[in-house]
Amino acid sequence: MHLSVILVALTFTKWLTVHWVTATVVDDFNHVERCKDSLYMGTPPRGFNDPRLKKICQRYSDKPRYVTLYDPKKRIPVYSAYTFKKTEGDRRVDYPWMYEPQLAELDGNGNMLPFPTGYLHMKFEDSQAVLEDYSDVVLYERGHLNPDQHQSDPRDRAATYTLTNVVPEVREFNIGPWREYEERIRVRLNNYCRGTAYIITGVTSTGNMIRRNNQNRVGIPDEVWSAYCCTDYDRNAPHIERIHFPTQGALAKNAKEGNAVHELILMDLEEYLKKRIDVDQNFQLFYENCKAPSPLPPYLYHTI
Repeated sequence: MHLSVILVALTFTKWLTVHWVTATVVDDFNHVERCKDSLYMGTPPRGFNDPRLKKICQRYSDKPRYVTLYDPKKRIPVYSAYTFKKTEGDRRVDYPWMYEPQLAELDGNGNMLPFPTGYLHMKFEDSQAVLEDYSDVVLYERGHLNPDQHQSDPRDRAATYTLTNVVPEVREFNIGPWREYEERIRVRLNNYCRGTAYIITGVTSTGNMIRRNNQNRVGIPDEVWSAYCCTDYDRNAPHIERIHFPTQGALAKNAKEGNAVHELILMDLEEYLKKRIDVDQNFQLFYENCKAPSPLPPYLYHTI
C-alpha cells in the first residue's frame, strides 16, 4: 500500500477514536458536543475520588440527552444529571430497555442500543447490568435516576430507559414515597421555575448486591438522594414554594419501611454525602452551590 494511503488511513482512524468511538464514555463531560448542557454552568459535580467510575454522555438517536457517572464494579449509576423539561407527567407507553455498548468496546456510533432478543456477549455483562439481573428479583424494581416524567420529548424520555440510568429500588419505596417526590418536584418546577432547572439524582451504597448465578451482580443502594438548581424562578411565588429556590436537596432510605423523603438544604445534603460516598472535602454538586446571579441595579434595567 502506498505510504500516503497508509497515512490517510491512520489519520482517519485517529479521528474516529477522538470524535466517534469515545462519543459516550468520556474523560470529561465537556469533550462531547452539548453533553455539558445537562449540567449547571456546564460543570459536573466535583470531588469524586474513585478513578474507576465512568463518565457516560447518554446519547440516543445521535444526540446527547443527559450525563451519568457510572460504577462498572457495582453496575449501577452513582448519579445521573439532567435538565428538567416541563411536562404533564404522564408515564411511558412502551420504550425498550437499552444498554451502553461503549462501556464494553470502542465501537459503534456512541448511541445506547436496545437489548437484543437473542444472545448478548459476556463482555457487556462484565461492564454493566443486563435485563437478566432484574428478571427474577421480587423485592426490587428498576428505579430511574432521570425519570421519564421529568422529560417531554419522546426521544428524551426513551433515553431514560437504559440500565445505566437505573438502580434497584425497593418496590414499596419506588412506587410510594419516591414516586410522590418526583411528582412533587415536577409540579413545583413546572409552576415556579421560569428558566432551566438542573437536577442531579444519585445513590449511596453499602455493599449489598443482587446475585445471579452465585455471583454478585448489581449494587443495592442504601439511600437515594436528589438536588435541583433553578436560578431563574418566580420571585412572586407563595412563600411556602419560594423557600425551595433556587435550590433544594432530598434524601430517603431505599427501604420497605422508614422510607419517607426528607427535603433539606443543599449544603446539608452535601455534608451528609461526604460521610456516605467516596468524595473529598471539595465535594460540590452544583457550581458555586447554585447561587442565583445578583439582579441588575435599577439604573441598568434599560440595557437588557
